[in-house]
Amino acid sequence: MSTACPATTPLGATLSVGLCANLLDAIAEAPGADAALAKVDAYRRLLAGPGIFSIQLNVTTRDDPGNEIRLQRLYSSAGGEFPVQGRKRKTLTPWTETLFGRGEVFVAEGSDALERTFDDYAQMRPLGLNAVVNVPMMAGRLCYATFNVFGTRGAWQPSEVLALRLLALAAARWVSPAPDLAYSLTPR
Repeated sequence: MSTACPATTPLGATLSVGLCANLLDAIAEAPGADAALAKVDAYRRLLAGPGIFSIQLNVTTRDDPGNEIRLQRLYSSAGGEFPVQGRKRKTLTPWTETLFGRGEVFVAEGSDALERTFDDYAQMRPLGLNAVVNVPMMAGRLCYATFNVFGTRGAWQPSEVLALRLLALAAARWVSPAPDLAYSLTPR
């Protein structure tokens, strides 16, 4: 018998004990990281609807400037627009401070908020993406990756944010920190 969380997603899927158990079993049986993350993405679509899912690995080293984070895409549900292995640099912003400085979830809703936050939003806008949940993947106090879900909705429900945080925890076993990861956010 499965017990549901108090809220359902707009698609009607309920985050239930049975759904959670199915996800964890499917991920445990996956033959590798790509297969496991594809299963996580299938559950993401079920719980959060249309959008894009990616994981960005923090590949910042001691040689990088102290006010930058260097990221490399480890997984992407939209490989054509946002290819795996794609790299970007992020400077010290409220987004980097939230995820990498404090290890907290970042939620933004509306095209204006995304445009202020992401310098590559012009690439996202034609896809109808206008809401994001970024979950830091942590090893102690170190954010070694971000679990990113971009949606085509106006707002996230608290139950959806919770479900995405749980998916990030489930995916974490398949995401290892970069071998030379070393960074410290310092203001300019």
